[in-house]
Amino acid sequence: MQPEAQNPATVTVGNLSFDGVEPVFILGPCVLESESFVWDMARRLDGICRAQGLRWIFKASYDKANRTSRSSFRGPGVEAGCRILGAIGEEFQVPVTTDVHTPEEARRAAERVDLLQIPAFLCRQTDLIVAAAETGRAVNVKKGQFLAPWDVRHIADKLTAAGNANFLFTERGTTFGYQNLVADMRSLYWMRQMGFRVVFDATHSVQRPGGADGTTGGDGELAPVLARAAVAAGCDGVFMETHIHPAEALSDGPNQIPLDQIGGVLARLVAVHRAATAPVAAVSEPAAAEVPVPVHG
Repeated sequence: MQPEAQNPATVTVGNLSFDGVEPVFILGPCVLESESFVWDMARRLDGICRAQGLRWIFKASYDKANRTSRSSFRGPGVEAGCRILGAIGEEFQVPVTTDVHTPEEARRAAERVDLLQIPAFLCRQTDLIVAAAETGRAVNVKKGQFLAPWDVRHIADKLTAAGNANFLFTERGTTFGYQNLVADMRSLYWMRQMGFRVVFDATHSVQRPGGADGTTGGDGELAPVLARAAVAAGCDGVFMETHIHPAEALSDGPNQIPLDQIGGVLARLVAVHRAATAPVAAVSEPAAAEVPVPVHG
């Protein structure tokens, strides 16, 4: 039996709100490859989003802690990474987010980062969730690939019990056999019906985990397709990783959207949102055709 539908409360992240009026976009490269690279990405994305009047959050990871191979690039670490992210947020007056992996990282990241992201693999780690909640920062929990959408209510209970009701859930695909994921758009509806603000992660939903001989493969060309479906289904935000040259990315290259395409992808998503939420004029039933009555002599 489905619980009674609840209206989601507004979630505030820095200077913007997830309020259902217009989608919020979480954008950036998978990992902080270098300081000059991430500043260039932030500058370009800021120009794209300002030109379209979009609400957005800059995202990059300081540590890719769950890589398939021990030889994979991980990033600069929490201290350097959060220093860079904090400076980007101040320069462009935009909220910033990154993923945290331990309670101590959550506390350190909260000093410079507006939105703490709990990775999907760690979404049931109570100590991490509680520590993130107790920082007072907004929290974005990636729903695990192994988790049913209605089970996020238990994560919500942990967050609210720790004194934080300012949180989001992100759908990023569900395990579909070996090295494959499937995006179930019903998940967005069900989580929102429970009263939660929801984000759709378009680029991680097209991953093929470990499917490239020790690294993650994926179908990046499908990310904009799934994003359009998610916006039409009803979500509060869209998460998309992007890179100037995805083929040269140090992490998750096959899933990232080329930066020179992201402006067009965003414009189309806004158009889909407006079409999906526009009021529809009432359509009356057509009048029954008048049937002539035969006259008998």
